[in-house]
Amino acid sequence: MSNSQYTLIRTQGKAKRGRLSTVHGDIETPVFMNVGTVGAIKGAVATTDLYEIGTQVELSNTYHLHVRPGDEVIKKMGGLHKFMCWDRPILTDSGGFQVFSLAGLRKIKEEGVSFQSHIDGRRLFIGPEESMRIQSNLGSTIAMAFDECPPSHAERKYIEASVARTTRWLHRCKSEMERLNALPDTVNPHQMLFGINQGGVEEDIRMAHARQIRELDLPGYAVGGLAVGETHEEMYRILDVTVPELPQDKPVYLMGVGTPANILEAVDRGVDFFDCVYPSRNGRHGHVYTNHGKMNMMNACYELDPAPIEEGCGCPVCRAGYSRAYVRHLLKAKEMLGMRFCVLHNLYFYNTMMAEIRQAIEEDRYPEYKRAKLAGMGIAEVPKTVQ
Repeated sequence: MSNSQYTLIRTQGKAKRGRLSTVHGDIETPVFMNVGTVGAIKGAVATTDLYEIGTQVELSNTYHLHVRPGDEVIKKMGGLHKFMCWDRPILTDSGGFQVFSLAGLRKIKEEGVSFQSHIDGRRLFIGPEESMRIQSNLGSTIAMAFDECPPSHAERKYIEASVARTTRWLHRCKSEMERLNALPDTVNPHQMLFGINQGGVEEDIRMAHARQIRELDLPGYAVGGLAVGETHEEMYRILDVTVPELPQDKPVYLMGVGTPANILEAVDRGVDFFDCVYPSRNGRHGHVYTNHGKMNMMNACYELDPAPIEEGCGCPVCRAGYSRAYVRHLLKAKEMLGMRFCVLHNLYFYNTMMAEIRQAIEEDRYPEYKRAKLAGMGIAEVPKTVQ
């Protein structure tokens, strides 16, 4: 099954600098995937913008695209890459998280989950095979296994049963993807499958599950079910014990994380892939990331400020010379351009930070880089629990 072309270029401590070669181009890791839930980055950001701000991977959502416009529609349009005019890698999540968090009344059975659409209330069903078929229709570069994402502080007995089911589902996902990739009309016959580690904040369950799923020799592995209510310290503790149990010669993806500080800490614990809605969501509310911390562009102190969002920033907004005063005016006037500017700046900040991280690991100075970056943003480092 493993068609992973992951090259580990350099390590410093647990931090990894790698490269995942895919049918849609190489992914230099660590990488932050820019989230385009329904095939678009919220905030009026086009794929032409994504090229300009250094995006390597776009992430789209299986559940949302299945509900609207429908994965069959996208397949008829030649797959998601053609549909959204993007030729670099795309990762699609399995829809599991949305089914368990967004959907209306739902019923979990061994076959999968039946639930109500959050759009029109119609009854839908997604199980491992359905999720693989939807993602195959989308033709993404990387497909995620269908899993259950239990609440991080659920009862231990529930978590044990849930993780066992997620493992059984993973085997079914693997078999179905192999079948789909061999079909003559499949959109992307080189689609990769990443498995997902679950287990709440129970260290022993997490470690045992990681050891189980690594036996499947998949192209990559994700740590799921974090950043869903537990503390940052709990998240780092789980990463400290879980990531070492996953193969070092495969990419590790921490799903739904996170803040710049979360990313810097997780890279130090061996994580390669990240995604989060923060940069686009915060941008749409006028909150921008800088090397000196987060700024709220709605604040009155920027009313007459001629400076760019951040001095020396190479994003299209700062480079063009748009002032904080103008960006604030657009936001106050509820002009979409203001949201667009803030989202572009934030995504550029994240993508650039990842490039800096890669360079720092290559040059054996990641601890110094991390310390300086966190200090600049006024954030304290978190000590590792396992050395």
